[in-house]
Amino acid sequence: MSAEYVHGYGPREGLRLHDQAAALLELLHSDTVYPEGHSVLEAGCGIGAQTEILARQSPGATIVAIDIEPSAVAATSAVVRSEGLRNVSVAQADLFDLPFAQESFDHVFACFVLEHVARPDLALQKLRAVLRVGGTITAIEGDHGSAYFYPDSVPARKAISALVELQARANGNALIGRSLYPLLRAAGFHDVTVSPRTVYVDGKRPDLAEGFTRNTFTAMVEGVRDAALAARLIDASEFDRGVTDLRRAAEPDGVFCYTFFKAVATKR
Repeated sequence: MSAEYVHGYGPREGLRLHDQAAALLELLHSDTVYPEGHSVLEAGCGIGAQTEILARQSPGATIVAIDIEPSAVAATSAVVRSEGLRNVSVAQADLFDLPFAQESFDHVFACFVLEHVARPDLALQKLRAVLRVGGTITAIEGDHGSAYFYPDSVPARKAISALVELQARANGNALIGRSLYPLLRAAGFHDVTVSPRTVYVDGKRPDLAEGFTRNTFTAMVEGVRDAALAARLIDASEFDRGVTDLRRAAEPDGVFCYTFFKAVATKR
């Protein structure tokens, strides 16, 4: 029940994901810390960009990172080896057919995962089953509908909409951030707290203009160009103009804003 990963698994996407993790570390993960001796399941580890952050911020916790994609498992394993992360193990596993006994973990961490599965409601139920009573789940997702920028651009908004539509056609949901609260409640979690984490970028933040506006968000949109054109969601000239206008928002007199949603909930 996994959806197709519309961004692909190539080197360019890997670089984008690492840029994203570095740019957003403080915003998304400053309060993601697990106690010594606790076990954490990272569901959908991807290329290990978040895995490294988890391991370094909670060196006393034991982290099991899983992904269904073999190349992602290989990439995360390489990160674990190269960075000497002794508190991490990596395995290939299906989120909907987890190879763990019920109540095996103290915590579950899922970052940018639910947007790429066809049944996020069922995925949360599966994750809840392997979580111990009293344990927590942390889910972080973006919402492409939250993006706005200056100067405004109709072609840029159409290019973003093409990405949203492609992900919907692949059984994913690029707007899922706004749905985390009801999804977690429906899956049986309690004490659900959702906090919006807004990236605001203007001329005073050239680091974020480069790391997020250009290298994360705009690169993500640009990466679906061929698929968007093939699906006839937008014509080439308008898509290219949209990408150019998104880059323009990263200039010293431009503004870019995007909201992520971080949810934490408990299993009773």
